[in-house]
Amino acid sequence: MELHPRHAWDLTPAEAVTLQRQLRNEIVADRPIDPAAMRLVAGVDVSVKNERSRAAVVVVTFPGFLLVETAVAERPTPFPYIPGLLSFREGPVLEEAFGRLRAEPDVFLFDGMGTAHPRRIGIASHMGLWLQRPTIGVGKTRLVGVNAPLAEEKGAHVPLIDRGETIGAVVRTRAATHPLFISPGHLADIPSAVELVLACSPKYRLPEPIRLAHKTAGDF
Repeated sequence: MELHPRHAWDLTPAEAVTLQRQLRNEIVADRPIDPAAMRLVAGVDVSVKNERSRAAVVVVTFPGFLLVETAVAERPTPFPYIPGLLSFREGPVLEEAFGRLRAEPDVFLFDGMGTAHPRRIGIASHMGLWLQRPTIGVGKTRLVGVNAPLAEEKGAHVPLIDRGETIGAVVRTRAATHPLFISPGHLADIPSAVELVLACSPKYRLPEPIRLAHKTAGDF
């Protein structure tokens, strides 16, 4: 598929933070998506082992979650692990994997954050600029923000708030399990992101496209 690269990846951590502050002004996080109009959903994940990164993009039908395509890429890990700068660690190998896609997904679900990020540009937002398609961040652990108590039943969700701003939602995708931290990446909004993630999580805690991508990325 066609990509829209915005910059080189060989940056220092300080340069990366500066770039995030510039790019975050381009992120569109208030545009609803229509889950009923989605036909192809992609799950995106990266696994790192022995300083090598393996990216997986798994495209499935929606609804139904039938496998359409899998794109993988593997290369040396170029950037240290620094919270808030995941894009610069995983971006290069993801760019390579995205470039191998033949399918045209309607939306991408990332194992990582969107706007639920200190500078409002997690990996789902950042790579959304490359993809220019709706992207959603699906975080397994909190990076930033606070929330009210969350009910135990599946589908329960409450706002995730940081410095007075609602940056996402804390969502229970499976009863009595740890919640996920959902936020728009790019060209999406919070309510429709939550709706789609729940629709993609019929059985497990992780949405099915991400679960498949996680398995593929970890298969070194």
